[in-house]
Amino acid sequence: MKNIFDKQVILLLTLMLGGFQLAHAQESHSAALTKRSAMKADTDNVVSAKGQWAKLAGRFAKRPEFAYVENAPDLPNVLIYGDSISIGYTQRVRKNIGVQANVYRLYKNGGNSTVLIPAMTQMHDVMRDVTLDQPWTFQWDVIHFNVGLHDLTVIEPTDNGSEPESRTSIEDYKKNLRSILAYLQELAPDAKLIFATTTPVPEGAFNPTRIAGDSKKYNEAALEVLADYPEVIINDLFTLTKPNQPKWWSEPGNVHYNKTGSNAQGDQVAETILKALEQSDAE
Repeated sequence: MKNIFDKQVILLLTLMLGGFQLAHAQESHSAALTKRSAMKADTDNVVSAKGQWAKLAGRFAKRPEFAYVENAPDLPNVLIYGDSISIGYTQRVRKNIGVQANVYRLYKNGGNSTVLIPAMTQMHDVMRDVTLDQPWTFQWDVIHFNVGLHDLTVIEPTDNGSEPESRTSIEDYKKNLRSILAYLQELAPDAKLIFATTTPVPEGAFNPTRIAGDSKKYNEAALEVLADYPEVIINDLFTLTKPNQPKWWSEPGNVHYNKTGSNAQGDQVAETILKALEQSDAE
């Protein structure tokens, strides 16, 4: 009788243990499914940084100057901000220092001095989004920037009795530069800032109309502002370009440059950036 009872107890315990193991297995399986579902949801929510950059760049996305930059974490990070002149020398800079730095540029033509802050804000908001698969988590080591050539473009008078006016007055240009400098110093407090002077306007400049000599006036205004910011490095592309303009311009009256001119400008930009990086290393 006792043996029968013992066998029944053992059988009961075995059934209870088996039920517990089954429940535990089912629970583990359910947890694994939940985890996999969560991981898939996380994967589904990840956004391609490369795709977002392409959206920012829009019609420029297929041009090499606006190519997505794969960040090499061991290299310093350089940003070029500027208009079509800077677009012209971007690839030369990358060729010269691409193995020594990650060289980025703005996703579009930088336009006049009112554009820099909103364009930079948009770019950083998009590319630093934590939902990206490769968000920008790095900081800038050097920012090389210029505004000016689009500020001095002439707005044609609406009647014959008035004089043409520059898109941005010199006083507003100076105010905008101060705002830009404050913004950049807040955005990248440890970065070396380099301001490139605006390249010359030739006689008879067209599309849109610009007046020869205005670059000099706007550069003088910029240098007046920058006198209050001795930490900002000046890259004098105006002085480099002025005596060479007739052989460097893409055509008479055009503010843009041929390959020889853009390469020469890019060489000086690259050299200035490298010196700034060396300065940072020495500090």
